[in-house]
Amino acid sequence: MICVMPTTLPPVRLEPLRTACSDCNLRELCLPVGLNPVDMEKLDGLMSQRKVVPRGESLFRATEPFHALYAVRTGFFKTCLTSEDGRVQVTGFQMAGELLGLDGIASGHHSVDAEALEDSSVCVLPYHDLEHLARDFGALQTQLHRIMSREIVRDHGVMMLLGSMRAEERVAAFLLNLTQRLRARGYSATELVLRMTREEIGSYLGLKLETVSRTFSKFQDEGILEVKQRQITVLDLDALQRLVSSAAC
Repeated sequence: MICVMPTTLPPVRLEPLRTACSDCNLRELCLPVGLNPVDMEKLDGLMSQRKVVPRGESLFRATEPFHALYAVRTGFFKTCLTSEDGRVQVTGFQMAGELLGLDGIASGHHSVDAEALEDSSVCVLPYHDLEHLARDFGALQTQLHRIMSREIVRDHGVMMLLGSMRAEERVAAFLLNLTQRLRARGYSATELVLRMTREEIGSYLGLKLETVSRTFSKFQDEGILEVKQRQITVLDLDALQRLVSSAAC
């Protein structure tokens, strides 16, 4: 007897699994920070879905209706805008423990695309339910405001990058930001595997691809970095910090 196996399987997008914030090792980086056990249990009730987003696919696209916030559980995302003439501008990179979808709160529609840079998963937080829950206990509402404020501060930081820093200073600030976020998650602050391409880094920093590549090579020649394609070892963290500090003077 010959068994014929299907050549493809339908992609799985939603897992009907209970994702408990109280059991998540990212809880101190995400919404649950500062919540007591009773409030945590209420928030757990919203976490009924986990969405899987394969590498290269979108979590949501610009102009799509806004329904939920997404807490990145595993993986890495980029957000970007596409102009009318087809040019793509990267607006941010999001990793585990961070929220996606805040752009849609004001207008009810997303203003950016969110694309997975590697196989990723997110916890789905229906915004209507989250908003209702936040009204019932202040700690969650405070944390939502804190996260929104953090996004505003990050946007201001990007504006400073694009407005006043030289190419070397922009790349140094970008690498320092990554090391700080990775350290907060318990990862090495000196061993990085870049999930994004040099071109995507350039789009985010307002630099040409050639400039980004040249800057990485310069940092390697100066003993600041060891570069092996997307694997980066920071050899001199203080040198990166000095570059960023000099730009702020």
